[in-house]
Amino acid sequence: MSEYCGRCDRWFPHWRALQQHEENSSFHNICDDCGIDFATWTGLKEHWVQSPRHFYCQYCNELFSSFGWLENHYEEEHSYCRKCQKVFKNETGLHQHLRQSENHHYCAGCKRDFQSASNLNSHLNSSVHQARTVSCPFRGCGQMFITRSHLVLHLESGKCSSGVDRATVNRFVRQYDKNNIITDPSRLLTGPNSDPYSDTRYSATAQSWNGRAYECYLCHKEHPTLAGLNQHLASPRHQDKIYLCPLSTCRQRFPTLSGLCQHIESQKCGVAKFRAVQNALDDVMGRMRLLTV
Repeated sequence: MSEYCGRCDRWFPHWRALQQHEENSSFHNICDDCGIDFATWTGLKEHWVQSPRHFYCQYCNELFSSFGWLENHYEEEHSYCRKCQKVFKNETGLHQHLRQSENHHYCAGCKRDFQSASNLNSHLNSSVHQARTVSCPFRGCGQMFITRSHLVLHLESGKCSSGVDRATVNRFVRQYDKNNIITDPSRLLTGPNSDPYSDTRYSATAQSWNGRAYECYLCHKEHPTLAGLNQHLASPRHQDKIYLCPLSTCRQRFPTLSGLCQHIESQKCGVAKFRAVQNALDDVMGRMRLLTV
């Protein structure tokens, strides 16, 4: 049975011949997914660009099976911002977009886009952009750090050659922060026969095994090994939060001096601008040189 092509005013001996004609003729531009035949290539292209069913790169005239594949193509072949779903003319255009857009947290010097403003600030305050100007006060160490919080983290970790650790730092700060600018005196109350400058130390034994893991008896977090559980107990996680932000509108508490220093350096609450706070930290850090373990 013959078939007729109305657009070309031609008869064909059977359906397969008509189909082959439509596939090869420039007067037929068919979208196979939608079953629509366009008279011109431009019409088909506009359909692919505008239809939400299709994922088409008009720069390369290439059709993709999903939006994910199209985005991968954009990133590999074009200057594409995935967050804003925009393609730019070149890398310079993309760079300017990332630098100026409020949707991005972009380091122009490193050409890196970060997930949040805090991540960007951490990067900008890292050794990539900041000089190491703070020295460890203990003789024989010689390590340099970007900020005081990095120095205190070094001391609290117990990795300093001086032998100072977190308990030593806490004991020292409690002793010299006599006006309780950065420490909370109510958290230092202990029994009549206890050391007011001591830290509570937790440890676990094999009895912490609950049948499938070693369980922390304070927070019930599970660990695959006993060593991992004891490392968790030795961390500041369950230590009393003896440090506090002096700002009356903040008063956030911290179990470590490094945590408080990071909070102050972040300028989240503005406490860094108060001279009394800076003087208290300067006094504590200056006296560190007199510390004996």
